[in-house]
Amino acid sequence: MSSIEAAVFGHHEADPRALLYYEWRQRGESGYAVAEFAEDVNELSLADRPMDAACWRLLDRIESADRVPDWPYFEWIDTGGDPNIIGVARDSPVYPTPADYSRAELHDRVHGGWLGRCAGCALSGPRETGVIGCPRDENLDYAILGLHLLEQYGTHFIADDVAALWLERLPFLRTSTAERVAYRNLIDGFLPPDTATYRNPYREWRGALVRADIYGYTNPGNPARAAELATRDASISHTGNGLWAAGWAAALVAAAFTAVSPQEALARAHTVIPANSRLAVALSEVIDAHQRELTWQHAVTGIHTRQARYNRLHAIGNACLIAVGLLWGEGDFTETVRLAVRSGWDVNANAATAGSVAGILTGAANIPARWTDPLENTLHSAVTGHPSIRISDLANRTHRLIG
Repeated sequence: MSSIEAAVFGHHEADPRALLYYEWRQRGESGYAVAEFAEDVNELSLADRPMDAACWRLLDRIESADRVPDWPYFEWIDTGGDPNIIGVARDSPVYPTPADYSRAELHDRVHGGWLGRCAGCALSGPRETGVIGCPRDENLDYAILGLHLLEQYGTHFIADDVAALWLERLPFLRTSTAERVAYRNLIDGFLPPDTATYRNPYREWRGALVRADIYGYTNPGNPARAAELATRDASISHTGNGLWAAGWAAALVAAAFTAVSPQEALARAHTVIPANSRLAVALSEVIDAHQRELTWQHAVTGIHTRQARYNRLHAIGNACLIAVGLLWGEGDFTETVRLAVRSGWDVNANAATAGSVAGILTGAANIPARWTDPLENTLHSAVTGHPSIRISDLANRTHRLIG
């Protein structure tokens, strides 16, 4: 993180200094000609107090910048700006379903996903003093919210339903970055998909990826369907690579139910990402590093070098680190979560997603007890009405949603 970014990162999501700086970064990362604004952006972003009018004027100019000629990547604007284009971006093959599973085995895989997600959060963050079970973590809050969403609205939910559930059950101060801006936009009267784009420079960060697992749990063996639902949820707060990362994560979780290895699950998940997006290219580089038998350390160093232009909470870099944990973990639950944590950046979210996939591949019964016993089957959340809930109950409710 650069010195200016370290300074700006402390500004809250309504501070025009932060919105200006990160929108300038977002535009440059996605192919807009904004380099000429660097000096003015730095001066205003580092001001001792926000100069609102000047920030908004410069932000308007940045948002009107032209695209860089011959930009090599597929971007959100290339979808034509149609807010309905939020599903799978290209045709996905039909993969086997878990038809050969008994109901008990399918339940064990779902339960493994929940336990893996909780264990990943427990390893990567300090436990609260005196609290048994998982620490409170937004990576778990959104999984509970997604379960509520599917129970209340089914698979035909729309983005407005996600918005209503947030306002009803998600405390504003438990949100951050893209979700907090989207929440604020809802309160100000905006509706999806405008909540994702209006002065929301965090729209390609990892928040929607964090929310995606539940759609994989409920669509075992169907990565395309899981991605479709996850991106519909994501559209309230994210666009472009942030939204596609959510689809990728959901597809990855869904594929884990029928894949024979992490490599196979990742290959299936890759089919739901636009082929020439920055996310697809970055993940392909990770897969290539594994095929060339580079060490884990070399792979992580390569990601931190190639993706250094992004914030540490950006979806692209963190998706790559999730993939590293899965590939170099080679199906071993302990090694997968451990490597996801050691790889850095957003370790909570990355360990949770990697743990979720590894838990499905392994099954709850085969996750080492040293991971599950300390949880005491208890998850703590900030979701209204669920300060404490049994992990097994979440698995039961999820299992009932599977046709």
